[in-house]
Amino acid sequence: MPDNPSAGTGDLSPLPEAFVQLLRQLVPAGRLASVMESFAAVKPVCLRFNPLRAEPEVIRSELEAAGCRLSPVPWYPLACWVPAEQKALLTGSAAFAEGRIYLQSPSSMLAPLLLAPEPGEEVLDLAAAPGGKTLLLAAMMGNQGRIAAVEAVRGRFFRLKENLRRGAATLVDTYLADGRTIGRKVPGRFDRVLLDAPCSSEARFSRLRPESWAHWSARKVKETARKQQGLLVSALQALRPGGRLLYCTCAFSPEENELNVARLLRRFPGQFSVEPLAVPGEVPQMPGLTAWQGRQLPAELASTVRILPDRRYDGFYLALLRKNR
Repeated sequence: MPDNPSAGTGDLSPLPEAFVQLLRQLVPAGRLASVMESFAAVKPVCLRFNPLRAEPEVIRSELEAAGCRLSPVPWYPLACWVPAEQKALLTGSAAFAEGRIYLQSPSSMLAPLLLAPEPGEEVLDLAAAPGGKTLLLAAMMGNQGRIAAVEAVRGRFFRLKENLRRGAATLVDTYLADGRTIGRKVPGRFDRVLLDAPCSSEARFSRLRPESWAHWSARKVKETARKQQGLLVSALQALRPGGRLLYCTCAFSPEENELNVARLLRRFPGQFSVEPLAVPGEVPQMPGLTAWQGRQLPAELASTVRILPDRRYDGFYLALLRKNR
């Protein structure tokens, strides 16, 4: 394989060399080729039926009647893939405009599904915009209980509110606030916390869109990791004893993933534990790192999961933490 396997292929832009070297260190050799190919892939669109708006089978029939070619996601009956060339058909449909469907990466859907909130619980979504995961939490809870959805960026906050309105998520209270302050304001309040942390978005790099990595650098990754650590501390503070926190990013860099969880383990010894994740076997995945660049990391991090990108899935990192006290 060439030094940069993304170089020299027609009109496609090569990925940054430093990013390619990061992937070489992270990804098992036998899976590197498929991961690299994913950055040039035109992936199918994934959608989710919204049971808060209509019966899923009614939505399915509506889309099929409109000509959508639906392919089921095997591990979640309310989700389907549609060929990329049919995206405009979806976004121009009444089902989309009226909130009966929501377009969402299958990797992204895993976070709420693995957090597994129960109806009647109190749940915090700490970096909630644009609201896809919040909507899925609301659907799983059947609009019973309460979700506090926090977003710090004003423009994204109003997009969140509109998506929640369109999706009929009536149990959600929205807050325009810095998530790093929430734990101090309402300590020990929530049964479950979802933190899809703002990140370097490395999983969204596309060789079809070189602007997707225009602002990426090692320095940016480190700055982002510091902000994520503040959000993680706030999330842990906001969680009640026995409650669970699902931390996730769409980044590959260990600084934003395993190293952040490791810092939390060191900072709060014995206060929380890392729980295993039952990611469906059909999803391309590998265990979280327990060593990085010659440094040993806590063995518990093997229970966290990295979703490896391919022609259907985006890269993702997932960690489930339980607060012990």
